[in-house]
Amino acid sequence: MFQSFVYEEPNPIITVITVVTFSFLAYLGISEICGKHLQYSKFWNVNASAGSSTSSNFLQGKLSSRIGMFVLYAPACVMGFASFLMYPDGGTRFMMVKSVVTVHFLKRVLEVLFVHKYSGGMILGSALLISSSYFMFAAVMVYIQHLTLGYQEPEVDLKYIGLLIFLVGICGNFYHHYLLSKLRDSKEKGYKIPRGGLFSVVICPHYLFEIIGFVGISFISQTSFSFYCALGVALYLMGRSYVTRKWYLSKFENFPKNVKALIPFVF
Repeated sequence: MFQSFVYEEPNPIITVITVVTFSFLAYLGISEICGKHLQYSKFWNVNASAGSSTSSNFLQGKLSSRIGMFVLYAPACVMGFASFLMYPDGGTRFMMVKSVVTVHFLKRVLEVLFVHKYSGGMILGSALLISSSYFMFAAVMVYIQHLTLGYQEPEVDLKYIGLLIFLVGICGNFYHHYLLSKLRDSKEKGYKIPRGGLFSVVICPHYLFEIIGFVGISFISQTSFSFYCALGVALYLMGRSYVTRKWYLSKFENFPKNVKALIPFVF
């Protein structure tokens, strides 16, 4: 039944890339739950080893949050724009895939520059790991879509439904990032319990809408790679939201216990 929704796999190498990508994202999610966090946002210095010398370890160098977040998204954004020059043709679906990938990362870059408020910092190793992952996602997503040109379309066409889902995801993600940015002014560095929007029922609605956005991209693309990427991102952000909720519970005595991590009333 799944074959009705996806393109035929172009070659075995793509299958391997898909499996490796999904496994990597699932591993990151499990690592978050086990306490090994990617070092940014609230967890930017959680894994610092007391016995290690950060000054002698290049990858343990510290970046400001703004620069670190820019490093996360800028290469993938550039890759998105470059895809229009690399593959100028390809039909409606291919144009939609290139567009939503580019818009997704352009939005994140603009948020980094003009919306987010920052505290703490980011470890260089985490910034490079996440940045390279996003860049590879953008590049491989577009390249695999290019390989499907000329293949028979899936029996069930999901691209327009996918575009609607993507728009819901990107708008919901932006709205909750905006609410987070309004929690404190530019001089404040501490964290507060988020309010407004879906923050009344989950602590990470921005992650929920990011997952929705990736689901939308997978529906537009309809490749096995895109579907497994969306699932892998969901697993990672489930882990990240789980530990985020634990962090808020440990830091705020008045944190409402009915507020879930990611899925309203469920998880």
